[in-house]
Amino acid sequence: MSTAARWILGYGALALAALLAGPLTEMLPFLSPTDSDGPYSIRFLFESAGALLWWTYALAACWNLPDHRPGLRFFQKILVPLTSVLALILSDQALRDDAPLLMNRIGPQSYAVGFTALLVSAAAWFTAAWWLHRDTLRRVFAHPHTASRAHTLAHVTRTVSQADTADYHHDDTPSASSTAAQTDGPPETLGRYKVLKELGRGAMGVVYLGKDPTIQRFVAIKAMHLDTIEDAARAREEKARFFREAESTGRLSHPNIVTIYDAGEDQGLVFLAMEMLEGTTLKHWARKPNLMPMAQLIPTFAAVADALDYAHQQGVVHRDIKPANIMVTQQHGVKVMDFGVAKMASSSKTHPHIVLGTPTYMSPEQLSGKKVDGRSDIFSLGVVLYELLLGRPPFTAENVPALLYAIAHTPHAPLATLRPGLPAALIDVVDCALQKDAAQRYRRAGEMAHALRACLHRQAA
Repeated sequence: MSTAARWILGYGALALAALLAGPLTEMLPFLSPTDSDGPYSIRFLFESAGALLWWTYALAACWNLPDHRPGLRFFQKILVPLTSVLALILSDQALRDDAPLLMNRIGPQSYAVGFTALLVSAAAWFTAAWWLHRDTLRRVFAHPHTASRAHTLAHVTRTVSQADTADYHHDDTPSASSTAAQTDGPPETLGRYKVLKELGRGAMGVVYLGKDPTIQRFVAIKAMHLDTIEDAARAREEKARFFREAESTGRLSHPNIVTIYDAGEDQGLVFLAMEMLEGTTLKHWARKPNLMPMAQLIPTFAAVADALDYAHQQGVVHRDIKPANIMVTQQHGVKVMDFGVAKMASSSKTHPHIVLGTPTYMSPEQLSGKKVDGRSDIFSLGVVLYELLLGRPPFTAENVPALLYAIAHTPHAPLATLRPGLPAALIDVVDCALQKDAAQRYRRAGEMAHALRACLHRQAA
C-alpha cells in the first residue's frame, strides 16, 4: 500500500470514528442518559477527543502526504481547513447535546458569537484554499489528452538565476546522478527495470537503484515526474531536454563518461537507466582542508579532459562541467556525468541566446547566449581545476549579476600569489583554460589533457 493510501485511509477511519463517537457511546449502558450529568460529560469528552484527534491527524497528513499528483496536491491543500469546518460543526453538536452546563457558563450569546466567528474563519480558509488550487482540481478531471500536456516533466537543468549558484545533486550520493521530486515511495518497476530503493533526490526528481531482470545488472534510474511544471509549453521543452540527455550521452562510449543504457516513460514518469556508480564527486575536494593531492588531481583532470575531447569529437558539448558532475569511483576511475544540458552541436533545434548551466562555472560566451563549442567546456574545466587547487572558485560575487560580470570581464586572481609552490606548468594550464577569449584557450580538450600529463611528468622528473 502506498504512503498516500495509508494516510487517506487513516484519515477516513478517524473521520468515521469522530462521527460515530456520540452514537456509539449512547449504546454503552453506563453512559446511557440519566438524571445526572456524569454520562453526558463522559460522552462529551469522547466526542471532543475524537474530533481533536481527527483534526490533528489531518494536520499531520497535510505535512506528510506526497504531492506529486494533482489530486493529492489538491487534497493536501484543503484537508486541514475542511476538517476544521467539520470539526467545529461536530463540536457544536456535542456541546449542545452533552455539555449544557458548559454552554450555560459561557452564555448563549457569547457562545453564538464565538462559534460563528470560528466557523466563518474556517469556512473562509477552506474557500481560499479551494480557490487558490482550483486549477489543480481542474487538471484532475481534465480530458486525458489535456492532462498529458499539462503534466510533463521538469529537468533539473535550469536557466541563470540565483538558485543556480547552489549545486543541486551528486552530493556524494552513490549514484550516477541525482534529481528530485517528492514521491510517495518508489514504484515497483520502471519499464523493464525492477526498482529496489531510492538513492538520492535533487530539485525535481529521484534516482533509484534498479535491476535489469533480463541480464541481472544493477542500474541507476533517474526518474522525473511529469506534473512538476505548470506551464505546458515549458514542460514540453524540458521533457524534450530530458530525452536529449539520453540522445547525447547514449551515443557516447568512453571509459570516463557514464553509460546510458535505456530511456523511457512509464507510470507518469520519464526515466533514464544508466551505469551504476559508487564513489565521490569532486565537490568533496573543492574546499579546504580536503584539497585533492597533486598526484591524484592532475591525472583526474587529464582523464576528464580526455572524456570531453571525445565528446566534442562526437558533436556533444557538455555545458555544465562542475565538481558535482565529475565522480571519482571506488575503483579510482573518473566519470563525467549529467550531460543533461548537453547540446548536439549539429542540432538545428538549438536556440542561440538560451543560457543553460550553473553560473559559477560558465564560460563568458555561454553567459552571453552565444553559440558554444568545446572550448566552453575547457573554460568550465579550468574553473573547476582552479577551485580544487585553492578551495574556492576563481570568480565569486554577492549576487548573480555581479558574478556574471566577473566571469565575463574580471581576470582571475593569480594562482602563484594565492598558492605559492604550485608548478609553473600547471599554472600555465589553468591560465590558458581561463582565457576570456575562446580563441586564446586550448583548441581541443585533448591538448589540455596532454599539457596536464606533461606537468605530471615534470614533477616526477
